[in-house]
Amino acid sequence: MTAVLAPDNVAGAPRVLMVRGYRFELVKLVSQWRIRLVLLASWIVPALFVAGVSQQSSLPVDTLFGRWMHATGWAGSLVVLGFSGTWALPLLTSLVAGDVFASEDRLGTWRHLLVAVRSPRRIFAAKALASLTVILLLVAGLAVSGVVGGLLVVGDEPLVGLDGHLLSPGDAAVNVLLAWVCVLAPTLALAAVGLLGSVTLGRSPMGLLLPVIVALAMQLAQMLPLPVVVRLALPGYAFISWNGLFADPAQLGPLLIGIAVSLVWAVAATVLAYLLFLRRDFTSAADDGAGRRALALGAVPLAGLLAATVAVVAVATPATGSGIEQEKVQRSVATAFAHLYRMQTKQLHRPDVTEAQLRATAACSKGNTRNGAEGAGNDWRCVVSWHLPGIEAVGQAIYQLDITPDGRFMADGDGPKEVNGYFLVSTPTGDTANPLWQFDGNVELLHTSPKG
Repeated sequence: MTAVLAPDNVAGAPRVLMVRGYRFELVKLVSQWRIRLVLLASWIVPALFVAGVSQQSSLPVDTLFGRWMHATGWAGSLVVLGFSGTWALPLLTSLVAGDVFASEDRLGTWRHLLVAVRSPRRIFAAKALASLTVILLLVAGLAVSGVVGGLLVVGDEPLVGLDGHLLSPGDAAVNVLLAWVCVLAPTLALAAVGLLGSVTLGRSPMGLLLPVIVALAMQLAQMLPLPVVVRLALPGYAFISWNGLFADPAQLGPLLIGIAVSLVWAVAATVLAYLLFLRRDFTSAADDGAGRRALALGAVPLAGLLAATVAVVAVATPATGSGIEQEKVQRSVATAFAHLYRMQTKQLHRPDVTEAQLRATAACSKGNTRNGAEGAGNDWRCVVSWHLPGIEAVGQAIYQLDITPDGRFMADGDGPKEVNGYFLVSTPTGDTANPLWQFDGNVELLHTSPKG
């Protein structure tokens, strides 16, 4: 017969205040050398990285906004954000939330902690809040450090948006801040999964690695040709959809869905961790929470939650298939080209034109498919046409597109040379980067504007 310690069941014993328990757990976390090391690194390394890369001749053009790190200091923070969502934040949440309960199992200190606090509920809340505080400090460090490094080295210059439009330094600052705030939602979801793994798997290393495993699984899923409703229902989609903030108008639909799904996962995983923690037999040194039943109670509800979010997104959105359709691709390429053409016009000191005067259009095909092309791939080809005031001839430029399953594309200019066939353009002040040579764009998977 086993005895399970009921919460708050020690009559007459003084309870430790929640604030004291939280402070105690926070001190325990930051006293660990590895936590101190990652906190220091998060506030220093991004600035050094952005400053170093911004001074190099070659830029990480395969990373979103990487090609603009020479032009503005705000691009560096977004490059750090993209890397953090893929690698840094999953690792950091594993290190903090994935170990906050398991460390007590390894050290065998549960009995001492329960005698001191006398409330499993308060212990759980204090540990969860302490780990959340450290994670928020880590995210804040990554954001601030990346911004500071870019602004000090490159400066507070306008930022080219994802559709080619120019954001003023003030607008860029607001959008960069919002982008970092948005990724807090999937970070909280991973942290909650870390809490759940730490409770259910105890001293097993798998508990520590669970947020990383879940993050990698979601990244692999985003690389697959999944239906758009499944893609948006994954809790890590907000790590990608923040780029919609840098379009005009902002592509908020996928971003808001990603944030909502992430928050639902964060609440669900935290509640599961809490309920399983209260069921622990703390009187037995052999019970560290691991077991088939505990795993089932943690995994099965989350699997059901995933199925439920897919069903809700499918009902709530009009999207079908991959969401990458020929008309959307053509509209995105034409819009970005028109904005960037105006930028090139200013570089060359030519008479200014507006997007309305250019009337840019794009005719895109995928492989041998001329009509009804859809889906990701590197075999998209677009011919962009535009008009100049007072000139009857129609200008044309060719682009080869590589579109990823999440809707992001990179357009590579394929002539004519004087427009997009070379990475530099000759200006009265010297050679400068050609904005039309290569550019990034995004196909909004839920975009439903009427056909033009």
